[in-house]
Formats: sequence, structure tokens, C-alpha cells
Amino acid sequence: MKFDVPYVRRQFPALERTVDGHVAAYFDSPGGTQVPQRVVDAVSDYLLCHNSNSHGFFATTIETDHILADARDALADFLGCDWDEVAFGANTTTLNFLLAHSLVRDLREGDEIVLTEIDHEANRGPWISLQDRGVVLREVPVDPATCTLDWDAFAELVSERTRIVACVWASNAVGTINDVARVVELARSVGAVTVIDAVHYALHGVIDVGALGCDFLLCSAYKFFAPHVGVLYARREAAELVRPLRLRTQLRETPFKFETGTLNHEGIAGAAAAVDFIADLGRHHQRRVAADPELGPRLEGLEGRRRQIVAGMLAAEAHEQPLARRLIEGLRDISGVTVYGPPDGHPRTSTVAFTVQGMRPEEVCRRLGDQGLFLWDGHFYAIRLVERLGLMDEGGLVRAGLAPYTTAAEVERLLDTVRRLAAPPPVDARRRAAPRATGG
Repeated sequence: MKFDVPYVRRQFPALERTVDGHVAAYFDSPGGTQVPQRVVDAVSDYLLCHNSNSHGFFATTIETDHILADARDALADFLGCDWDEVAFGANTTTLNFLLAHSLVRDLREGDEIVLTEIDHEANRGPWISLQDRGVVLREVPVDPATCTLDWDAFAELVSERTRIVACVWASNAVGTINDVARVVELARSVGAVTVIDAVHYALHGVIDVGALGCDFLLCSAYKFFAPHVGVLYARREAAELVRPLRLRTQLRETPFKFETGTLNHEGIAGAAAAVDFIADLGRHHQRRVAADPELGPRLEGLEGRRRQIVAGMLAAEAHEQPLARRLIEGLRDISGVTVYGPPDGHPRTSTVAFTVQGMRPEEVCRRLGDQGLFLWDGHFYAIRLVERLGLMDEGGLVRAGLAPYTTAAEVERLLDTVRRLAAPPPVDARRRAAPRATGG
């Protein structure tokens, strides 16, 4: 399917940036994407024209209420749920801490929580913090060779004592996509609550919480073209059973009972605009997606903005996946470069992690950054996975993430630059650098 990259790129002012004469290439999207002009305009418009607290009886507060309501509708269309199942917060980590320390109020000492070694700390740390309340943690191991979960161990760890199962949909470090439908099925078999971290997946795949059947799902809008805002999906029936930590002045109804203090109104306005950007991608590519024999059937039965959002997500991934394959294959062909991630054929996002022999990841990223290539180094808060890979002492990984604005030329430019970095120095340089022999 032909993807209109120029149409996308024209909407992102940041793509005009240069670094010492090099046009910036943003491979940093797993840590947060760039934002289209419409998102900037939405944030600016809110602050300039509607800035107010909510639930009052004058113009700007009434407008704020409408903007927040419209944003819930937009995120509901993005997630495949109803507006009253969408709560906003500072970020996924903060929302998940609130959720964890609310759910623990109904747990007993000895109750078990199952989490995984591949998860981001946002979906590990909040549950680990419950151990001092007598909760028992069970950890699903990851296979370091394949960066995939041990599903036999997963099935054994979920038992009649399990009360909560927390799992990431896709690894933000290595791109592995987990079978979260299987996770939900395992949890349901013992009556456990499911908490899905979709922070990384939200940029790379269609989310349909209704079809998935999870109880809670979290994502962060800044990972899909918006400002820094956290989003919590709380299935209505599950949400009604939760007694969240709250002030007595807080609304008791869902989804408001999960929202503490004054929200980031301008950020939420920007999040709605980001969803509209994805929908616009869908409108622009809808005929092409509908005509594609693999993608087209996934639009059947969908209408309105939800159909446009799904079309936009499918079009973007159809663009990114071939670029990711080219990047992986190109890196594998470079001597001294090791690529980490799931085996070929396993579902994955267009995020690629690698190391360069003899260079720490921060040095690789610094030298790439000098050439206008923006990549991340480290553990990316997926610290347990990087520990299991045995890379913490070496500085972790180098991570390249693709987005709808990534071009094939940028991928080739990255490969060429890594190739030069990984190349051994000339023979004469090696001789000059060699230590002199002593003694004899």
C-alpha cells in the first residue's frame, strides 16, 4: 500500500530542524513522538481562548467542559470504548500507581499478582510496591535469546490465588508484541483483573479494548503525537468495583473518580487533536487501505471517526513495517552490530534495538546525534529486560524507533552512519594506537 509520507511530513514543523547542517532525523519516537501543527494549535487555542478550571457558569469554564468532553469522545474512539470509560492523568506511571494502591484495598495478605520480565517499570513498579502490604508477586520470565515471554511459565504462574495480571502489550525496548488476548484469557480463567500497558503499542497497532476484554489499559498520549497526558481505560463493570484513593471533594462517578486534582486541560485538548490527526491519516489513505486485501477486511463494520482512526493506524504500520525490516536486515549485515528483539515472523513494532561492539550505547547515540540522527540509549525503563539481556553494565541498548514521518532515505542514512561507526580503524591507525612492547 502506497503511503503518502510527504503529506505527513508537511504537518510536522520539527522536521525542518537541522544540526550542524544535517537535517534532523527523529528515530526517538518510542520516547515520545513529534507533534503535528494541529496539536500545537489546539494547545495554543485552549490557553489563549478557553483557559479556565472546570464546572463553572461562565464562558471559558463552560468551553473547558466541552473541550474535555470532546477529548473523552476522541480517546474513546481511539481505544474502542465509551466516553465514561476514559480517565486522564499526568502519565501512565502516575495513573498505574493510583490504580495499584486502590486495588490493594480489596486484596488480602497472600493474594498474588502476576507480572512479567519484559514489562516497562510503569507496569511493574506500582505492583512491586504492594509487597509491603503482604501481596505476593509472581514474575513471568523472558527468554533473553528471543526477547519473548515463556508462555508455559505464564500459564503455570496464574492460579486460583492470582488476583491481578499485569502485562505490556508491546516492549518499548525491543519491539516484541505480546499476545495480550492470551493474557486476558488466562486471567479470566481464574477471575483475575487484567492491567495492560499499551504505552508503546498505541503508536503501532489498533487498540480495541472491547474486543480484547481487558479490565484496565493504560497509555500515554505523548507517544502518539500529543502532549504529556496519561490515559486510563477502565472497563465500566470493573471500574465500579474499585475504591480509588480520592479526596472527599472528588466526584464519585467513573471515570472522574480516577482523576485527581485539576487536569492538564491544554494537554488533553492536544490529545484530542492528535487523535484527529490519526483520523485524518485514515481519511487520506482510506481508499488505499480498503482496497488492500489484508488491511481492508479490518475496516468492515466500522463507521465514523473510529473507522478513520483504524484506517490511519493500519496505513501507518503498513508504511513502517517494511522500513523496520530493512533497518533490521541492514544492521545485521554490519560486522560488530548485534540486533535484539523477537525472531523473524514474530509480531513486533517498528522499534529496533541494537549494540555496536566496542562502543557504549551512549557514545553511539552521541556520535549519531552529532550527525542529526536522534536515537535513545539505555534501558528505557524496561530495566528488568535489559538486566536479563546482561547489558546493564555495558550501558544497555541503542534504540531506533520509526514513525509515520520516517522515510526510507532516513533509514539508509542511519545504516550508513552506523556502518562507519562500526568499521575498524585503518591498519596504520591501529598500529599507531597499539601499545609498545617492553622487556624482552
